Amino acid sequence: MPAVSVLRASHATDASSASPPQSSPGALQRSTLPRDFYRRDPRVVAPELLNKILVAPDGRSGRIVEVEAYCGAEDPAAHTYRGQTARNATMFGPPGHMYVYFTYGMHWCANTVCGDEGEGWGVLLRALEPLTGLERMRVSRPKAKRDTELCSGPARLTQALGITGVNNGADLVLGDQDLRVVSDGTPAGDTAVASQRIGISQAREHPWRWHLAGNAHVSRK
Repeated sequence: MPAVSVLRASHATDASSASPPQSSPGALQRSTLPRDFYRRDPRVVAPELLNKILVAPDGRSGRIVEVEAYCGAEDPAAHTYRGQTARNATMFGPPGHMYVYFTYGMHWCANTVCGDEGEGWGVLLRALEPLTGLERMRVSRPKAKRDTELCSGPARLTQALGITGVNNGADLVLGDQDLRVVSDGTPAGDTAVASQRIGISQAREHPWRWHLAGNAHVSRK
């Protein structure tokens, strides 16, 4: 993929898009990602989501270690390639929301909506490294034989954190459903590796999957 530089002019951050840092005793200071973080090309957002933390309403959380970018009308593998439908409408909405869809008649998958409204861009969350609420995750994922299997895949992580279609459209910036993506200051650093996306039949050639090299929780090395 050609290098993606500044693909969009900087947007002024809405007052509602910024959240004061959150902290607890003994924990690194955390801050919710602002709206403008998501208001960019998903190929820029995706690798920057690595090492950010997805927090569920009941406190279960995990560090994002694997993601994939999907690019709307230019990407035959994207749900939004053929335009807006009732199913994918959230992806065409404002950035910073969560798009949750049902697949294979049995699994939920979660994405962060990116770009400007109407573009249909997003980033699929493929794997997390569990941080808090592991006991609840183990109950939700009884088939996991070890903790590295709790969130090592897009359907596994939604099951582990209790994310379902009810959460489709959740605002990750305002936290209207108490779902947020936060930063504790840990950068992706030099361990982010780009590769081809997984489980798609079209546009396989694009290296639009990123994961943290050597992390035991990714879905595929």
